[in-house]
Amino acid sequence: MERTHLNGKELARTLEERIGYAFRDEKRLQRALTHASARGGRGADYQRLEFLGDRVLGLVIAEMLFQEYEAAAEGELSLRLNALVNAETLAEIAEQIGLVELVRAGGDIKTLSGRKRINLRADVMEALIAALYLDGGFEVAQDFVLKYWQPRSKEADAARRDPKTELQEWAHQVSGAPPIYLIESREGPDHDPVFTVSATVNGYAPAEASGRSKREAEQAAATVMLLREKVWHGAGTAG
Repeated sequence: MERTHLNGKELARTLEERIGYAFRDEKRLQRALTHASARGGRGADYQRLEFLGDRVLGLVIAEMLFQEYEAAAEGELSLRLNALVNAETLAEIAEQIGLVELVRAGGDIKTLSGRKRINLRADVMEALIAALYLDGGFEVAQDFVLKYWQPRSKEADAARRDPKTELQEWAHQVSGAPPIYLIESREGPDHDPVFTVSATVNGYAPAEASGRSKREAEQAAATVMLLREKVWHGAGTAG
């Protein structure tokens, strides 16, 4: 990700062309696209907006699923929600929009890789959703979310089972014992940690993955093993 050299008006126009919304308050948009490394001890970055954007996104997706899947039980709705609001999905949509190249950053963060790269993209997306909500109201934020998330809700793997539940059942079938999860490392600051977790099933090589929380890392490690051992196929649907 390269540092943007666009001024406020150029930034607003560029984003307007991509998402179809013109911000009334350009400073709010600038804040949503400002990484902490660019502040130099002054001004505000997107961290507080992340918090709000996460909640707005969750509400819009929850209402969408509630309306579209009238026969779905609470468990299925939760699975669909989790698949649509996780960091991977947010990061993919941020890439689709070309959002990350517009982020103001004081350091060279284009070399970020792995989980940190995904997390940054997810954070920026949440901040943008919050900025849309504050600038134009709930309907503006809702229209934006539905435009990019609704098509994904139709995908085959949007309601796949929780990977930890799936791995536990498979582990009992093949080894007679539940999987064991171990924290291999914890990196980053307290407000933005990255956990690396291994999942082990008796008789099989461990699978490792990272996440923003211990649970997210465990789910990711379980997914790695399910795909590797062909319990899940392709994009992650059950085999």
